[in-house]
Amino acid sequence: MPNARPVPTVRRRRLGEALRQFRTQAGPGGEGLTLDEAVEEVIRRDKEAGGDGGTWASSKLSRIETAKAHIRPAEVTQLLKAYGLDAKKEADIFTALEGLAKHASQKGWWQTYSGVVSPAYADYISLESDAESIRIWSPQLIPGLLQNAAYARETIATNATTRTAEEVTALAEVRMARQAVLSRPEGALKFWAIIDERVLHQQFATRPTLMRDQLRRLVEAAELPNITLQVMPLHTALHPGTSGGFSLVGFPRPMPDVVLLENLIGASYVEADGDVQTYADAFEKIVASALSSDESLALITRKLEEGNRT
Repeated sequence: MPNARPVPTVRRRRLGEALRQFRTQAGPGGEGLTLDEAVEEVIRRDKEAGGDGGTWASSKLSRIETAKAHIRPAEVTQLLKAYGLDAKKEADIFTALEGLAKHASQKGWWQTYSGVVSPAYADYISLESDAESIRIWSPQLIPGLLQNAAYARETIATNATTRTAEEVTALAEVRMARQAVLSRPEGALKFWAIIDERVLHQQFATRPTLMRDQLRRLVEAAELPNITLQVMPLHTALHPGTSGGFSLVGFPRPMPDVVLLENLIGASYVEADGDVQTYADAFEKIVASALSSDESLALITRKLEEGNRT
């Protein structure tokens, strides 16, 4: 049986799309370069610098832009310079894209759980680890980055109906490990979560104290400077969030944002700029419909105190 062709990772797709955008905006008047023109410019510059032009071809560049081929950081540098970017004035762009090329195929800590973590889930974890910010509307559950271990295991067991007990435990460990992005030394993830008030009323028959402990976790998280937490009250006007939950994953310039949509059988990504903006606009309207951060914290605290008295 022939080997299956590897599926492009989200990192590689993001890199290819960013390079394509810079190519189509290049040129003296910003009219863009064709694939052939871009390759000719790269080869010309390389030969002027004493090289032999390398292995560049329009077919190679096309495969890079469509995430079907790997690209080395040094080749990213060549392309960006050919597109007219200045390595000193626009160092942030060079650093971001060279780094993405370097890590596009790099294995992360989650590879240890490759037996239970699907390729799509691994893609998302890599996005999350690269992200600068995440804005999430979560109408059904406490977001994974704010869950405690017991809540994570119970909710995973409920939804992962085909998983063994050992696999559920492993997935819960993965979810807990992901939370390291909220306190990473190089810059904590900025996390803005809006949850539906109904989530605060969830009960677990076999674990009567589970939700109380989870609410305490929310109170602690809400006090962190990089976390914004809001609650959508039970009685509120209709808003765009009624169509379902989503996550807006933001990255440092020049990488475009990505939207994650989840369901029982996996996840899908929204990557087109216009579509991502639609979700960003929807999130702003959801924010406006929800309780303020202070009101939300007060509501969660009251719910916690009620639980402590029972």
